Amino acid sequence: MGNGKILVTGGAGYIGSHVVRQLGSAGESVITLDNLSTGFEAAVTSGELVIGDTGDAALLDKLFEDHDIDTVMHFAAHTIVPESVADPLKYYGNNTANSRTLLERAHEHGVKHIVFSSTAAVYGVPPDGKAAENTPTRPINPYGSSKLMTEWMLRDLAFAGGPSYVSLRYFNVAGCEPGGTIGQSTPKATLLIKVACEAAVGLRPGVSVFGTDYPTPDGTGLRDYIHVEDLAAAHLDALSYLRDGGKSATLNCGYGHGYSVREVLAAVEKVSGEPLHITEEPRRAGDPPELVAVVKKIHKVLGWKPKFDDLDTIVRTSFEWERKIADKDPRAYWAA
Repeated sequence: MGNGKILVTGGAGYIGSHVVRQLGSAGESVITLDNLSTGFEAAVTSGELVIGDTGDAALLDKLFEDHDIDTVMHFAAHTIVPESVADPLKYYGNNTANSRTLLERAHEHGVKHIVFSSTAAVYGVPPDGKAAENTPTRPINPYGSSKLMTEWMLRDLAFAGGPSYVSLRYFNVAGCEPGGTIGQSTPKATLLIKVACEAAVGLRPGVSVFGTDYPTPDGTGLRDYIHVEDLAAAHLDALSYLRDGGKSATLNCGYGHGYSVREVLAAVEKVSGEPLHITEEPRRAGDPPELVAVVKKIHKVLGWKPKFDDLDTIVRTSFEWERKIADKDPRAYWAA
């Protein structure tokens, strides 16, 4: 008996669209569900796009009834940490309550597997800057809390006979598809590499460094950056693992080493050939000096082998996409 279709929620967004592209290249049959609030229709390069919400139970029932869906890959979420602090119910509504509806309808219709887009924000601020899967989860913002609640629902539902799952806890995702076919255009993005690349192409006046007195080699914060193509590949590895009968698992997605803010900005200046306008600001509340993944488990469980573990590659692919947008390149599909 062959494999069924894959429902990808949020597949028109940054990470989801890269996964949809890889699924299509692998010959999988894909249906993307996205309300296009932050995603883009043209980013969906494989399969069918259905415009709608993950919290719409009637729409979900129709999709599950009309299609032989055996796996859900769940990306649909709000992801801006400061916004989650300012408007927590928005995040609990979309990230948690809508996820509950999705899990309920998927279980009702016999979905076998779920791959969930979680986050390192569930860890909060680990005392030593390193986070393994058994590090205590102590989120410090509603974004992290809303994702952790969905992890708990997946765990408890699986224990009660529901779908098997893999929860992937992302660290700092960056970069774009190396061929330039799709990229990151999340509105009001706050992640450093995108912000710095936007500044490098003139879409922002400059970039701020928040905290220069951390106990790190150059005084700025250290983060584990992972290329989006490697992260997408981890989702396909998780799919194969679950289809082969693998047990439910929660896994970190990072490279296991970090780069400082200054190292990232230097890499952006190197690829752009121009100096950035950099301002130094005080530390932000809640920012840990260091946050790096412990990644032994994902390599062991999934056999995941990243191909883009290189800061210059991550930055170059990000910069090239931002330059397309700045230049209104028609291949940058929303550069209007």
